[in-house]
Amino acid sequence: MKKILWLIAILTTLTMGSVSAQVNKWRDMYKVKKKDTVFGISQKYGITTAELMDANPEMKAEGYQLKKGDYIFIPYSQNDKHTTPAATPAKKQTAVSDTRDELKKRAIRMGVMLPLHDVNGDGRRMVEYYRGVLMACDSLKQEGISIDIKAWNTDDHTDVGRILQSENTKPFDVIIGPLYSSQVPDIANYAAKHQTKVLIPFSINAPILETNSHLYQVYQQPDDFNNDVIATYLKRFKGCHTVIIDCNDSTSKKGVFTSALRKQLDKAGFSYSITNLTSNENLFAKAFNSKQPNVVVLNTGRSPELNVAFAKLNNLVMSNQELKITLFGYTEWMMYTKYNLDNYYKFNVHIPAAFYTNPLSSKTARIEKKYRWNFHADMMQALPRFAITGFDHAYFFLKGLYTYGTSFTGAAGTLGYQAIQTPLRFQRVGTAGGWQNKALLLVNYTPEHRIDTIEY
Repeated sequence: MKKILWLIAILTTLTMGSVSAQVNKWRDMYKVKKKDTVFGISQKYGITTAELMDANPEMKAEGYQLKKGDYIFIPYSQNDKHTTPAATPAKKQTAVSDTRDELKKRAIRMGVMLPLHDVNGDGRRMVEYYRGVLMACDSLKQEGISIDIKAWNTDDHTDVGRILQSENTKPFDVIIGPLYSSQVPDIANYAAKHQTKVLIPFSINAPILETNSHLYQVYQQPDDFNNDVIATYLKRFKGCHTVIIDCNDSTSKKGVFTSALRKQLDKAGFSYSITNLTSNENLFAKAFNSKQPNVVVLNTGRSPELNVAFAKLNNLVMSNQELKITLFGYTEWMMYTKYNLDNYYKFNVHIPAAFYTNPLSSKTARIEKKYRWNFHADMMQALPRFAITGFDHAYFFLKGLYTYGTSFTGAAGTLGYQAIQTPLRFQRVGTAGGWQNKALLLVNYTPEHRIDTIEY
């Protein structure tokens, strides 16, 4: 298999030492042969071993060994009088207006503007995300879809507007980025001028979304997400009695959710009660309804309080076996699955989330294997899994552009792609604004020991 896309990924990860915006300038790329050594390659190109290792930071890792077939970058020697070629005069740019048939005849032009470095957690997470983007491009390539990619390492101090102004190529069809909210306006201006679609992968603060129809925001503001979760709750648990447990967690911000939930329960005429995690057994039991299914909601997402709640619920059902209890949780609870799986099954736990990775699915296994093969590393143990997020985002958007051209909106039902982790269902903001992802999952750990994902 051709490794062009893989090489693009390496290009990103091997230049992680600088956090300023950059277009890398390498003298050559060298494919390692059997018996090659760092010293020998340095001598061959007339550079020092230090210069070679600076260009390929992974060489500095303890125990590093050159492997046949690896690609490494050959830098210019610091003694060379190499200068950057004069910039080509900018050509007049025209807005992207290709129809579906025209896009099928050429490569889709994609820009990526994310912090691609190894300086902090933002950079490391976005490098993994970008690797997922490249894997999606590789998969689409197998389907006959061609993509031209240009990526920049843009940290939180980068002037992305200046970078885009200096672009003298044809306008991009889609830009993925930025990570930082402060950079959204400059990219949005470029998008409006050139009819470029912009996928904002993580930033939730983008007021310009209300007026710029070219922006696509994946994650919502917490209040908007809470409202969607509450609306789903009311549909899912109609006819149930809600039990809200005060967990005495002064650090928790979940009170915003439970307060909003109570208002909507009152408005809808649903019954509910409030109890405390420190209440004695009798008072705790009185909060539950023996004639209706009970849905328990904690006002914290922390693990210690969840463990105490499970202990109290287990004691409760031992003496009140007729009670029907469901526990409604938070996205953070996915991190506690390993230690609480039996209780999740027992209490029919429902977790609302914008993403979910099933560790037992064949799709997850394949992408993890492909990632390991391409990048000689495992994905981070994080929520969400960033490489899978990048894969879902890029595959969905690029396949959509290829299928529908610039008329692609990402609305529900327009593309039959089953996300591995992050479903995308965009809805327009207002009448002339951009698009916001409204996909919502309920991850249900059923008493039958199944994990069902219910998409709303």
